[in-house]
Amino acid sequence: MKTAITEMFGIEHPIIQGGMHYVGFAEMAAAVSNAGGLGIITGLTQGTPEKLANEIARCKDMTDKPFGVNLTFLPTVNAPDYPGLVRTIIEGGVKIVETAGNNPAQVLPFFKDAGVKVIHKCTSVRHSLKAQSIGCDAVSVDGFECGGHPGEDDIPNMILLPRAADELEMPFVASGGMADGRSLVAALAMGADGMNMGTRFIATKEAPVHENVKAAIVAASELDTRLVMRPLRNTERVMTNDAVEELLKIEQEKGAHLKFEDIIEQVAGVYPRIMTEGDMDAGAWSCGMVAGLINDIPTCQELIDNIMAEADAIITQRLAGFQAA
Repeated sequence: MKTAITEMFGIEHPIIQGGMHYVGFAEMAAAVSNAGGLGIITGLTQGTPEKLANEIARCKDMTDKPFGVNLTFLPTVNAPDYPGLVRTIIEGGVKIVETAGNNPAQVLPFFKDAGVKVIHKCTSVRHSLKAQSIGCDAVSVDGFECGGHPGEDDIPNMILLPRAADELEMPFVASGGMADGRSLVAALAMGADGMNMGTRFIATKEAPVHENVKAAIVAASELDTRLVMRPLRNTERVMTNDAVEELLKIEQEKGAHLKFEDIIEQVAGVYPRIMTEGDMDAGAWSCGMVAGLINDIPTCQELIDNIMAEADAIITQRLAGFQAA
């Protein structure tokens, strides 16, 4: 299948594995890229330019296909070495970067000069238009269904994607609620040029996370995520667990007086305990509503092959059948 996204990134299938904290290691990115999609290393999980350089080198040992690096710009007191991370990406020969969080305008000139394509993750049409205006090459349009930070507008993809298609002149992919061939065909029908999957890729054999995490996703339904940190306007969709329910109780009790410090135990520094050690009640971890569509743990190759076969069948048989009738 050829779309503007496959052409832009030099990939076989219009499927991107988004950057995910303590998931986007070289093993994950290489497996997705080898299967014909676009794998992404999560830059801030590595933390330092030296560790990111090592991860890029490891990924190159595992695949000769294109892969990218996610660089999320966070408002924080102790900021990562962003200039060093940007330099490492460029010197490592990576030609695709997924940016997220704050406006990436300050780093775009460096990437542009190095011939790096930038796809920015956006949760609204207005942010997508801003990304287009500052020179991003594409955007990942993130609907309210997504795991992680869905923004504060609460617009699901059935509305958000067609609106993006109406307004944008650049290619974009659908993110949030994406899991299978049906997702891909729906995204294409609404104007996207591909799809970005996060939660679905965690439940794969190659995902470098504890088996408890994968089992939790398979066991979950579409009703098992919660929205936390809404009062702080830093909303995150997470998998429910004891820590999350305690967090929501604190939010309710504190009301308008809630401060980040009140819930720091449930949200800060918990990812290693969850993703690496499998302590599923350690705290809040990002998970999409799409967990309700995930019932198995295939290899990345099996997953992507199945998605493309299902998409082809829907387009050439089911939809074509309606037209013939």
